[in-house]
Amino acid sequence: MYRRIRDLREDAELTQKQVAEILHCSQQAYSYYELGLRDIPTGILIELAKLYNTTTDYLLGLTSER
Repeated sequence: MYRRIRDLREDAELTQKQVAEILHCSQQAYSYYELGLRDIPTGILIELAKLYNTTTDYLLGLTSER
């Protein structure tokens, strides 16, 4: 899951800081999400799915369909 959110961010040509601003969290907190050092709260997961126009199932690795 953590690799997917990093890959999606990089595909969108966004920095961690830009995504953190969109999610209203610190860059450090977002970095921890990408590294798997902190669980991603449900609300943040939903916002990431909206941002990347995908499903939470894809982000969670439950499906390979974007």
